[in-house]
Amino acid sequence: MADSSLEKVKKLREITGVGFKDCKSAIDECGGDIDKSIEFLRKKGISKATKKMERVAADGLVLVEQKDNSLSILEVNCETDFVAKNNDFINFANELSKLNFNNFGQLDKLNNAKMNNNSTVKDSLVSLIAKMGEKITIRRTEYFDGKNFKNFFYIHSPSSKNTGKLAVLLSLEIPDTTTDILNTFGHHLCMHIAAMNPISIDLDDLNNDVLSKEKEIIKEELLNSGKDEKIIEKISKGKVRKFIDENTLLNQTWIMDPDKKVKDIMTEISKEKKLKIQKFIRFKVGEGIN
Repeated sequence: MADSSLEKVKKLREITGVGFKDCKSAIDECGGDIDKSIEFLRKKGISKATKKMERVAADGLVLVEQKDNSLSILEVNCETDFVAKNNDFINFANELSKLNFNNFGQLDKLNNAKMNNNSTVKDSLVSLIAKMGEKITIRRTEYFDGKNFKNFFYIHSPSSKNTGKLAVLLSLEIPDTTTDILNTFGHHLCMHIAAMNPISIDLDDLNNDVLSKEKEIIKEELLNSGKDEKIIEKISKGKVRKFIDENTLLNQTWIMDPDKKVKDIMTEISKEKKLKIQKFIRFKVGEGIN
């Protein structure tokens, strides 16, 4: 290989991060033209990325962005912890998080947003997949507007600022004046949600399908035990109540005081003033991915 061609291959590798063999093929195919070679590899990268998208990506990062009282949250997945700690992946995720906030957590708009490299997010994602050699996905996003409620967030064991594997956003309807007690409670409640993983605020907003399925499982389990029907009915009601208490935020045992429930603490704090949980979201990297 001539020195000039070798230098072009090296330059192409530096620009794209693609392996020597693929870069040499691109340079040869495109007559030494760097720009055409980049486009050639990009097209080839799309082909590689398509195959990689069939694999499971259950590692990655959760990132939170905050401006004033507004918050956004984003989960970006990859296949291994090795890539999750790679600077290229981290930089991509950090830029995505800012774009996600600016696009109000709307995933379709995020995918078409322009990044600093002047390419769209979806095109930049394809290039990163080709470079990293792993499946990478933008899994889910959420945005909490700061106009009407007081918002809080918590990241468990952050790897860097506003970044980790598990994060919670929380929105509270509170009195006009926010006190230190309310701010502390908001932070502690985020920590509680991270640890206890509730699936709804109260029974009223617990998904009927989830509750029906749990009742069915409990009933089947008790029927197989051979117990009397009346005893089964009594035990079943107790187990259903326990499921509700363990999975609805207001009815959960407060992690800071096991003798009280979350709703008891809220009553103590609010007294005559109104305090209400408006909504919450909990993102844990890879949760629910098979």
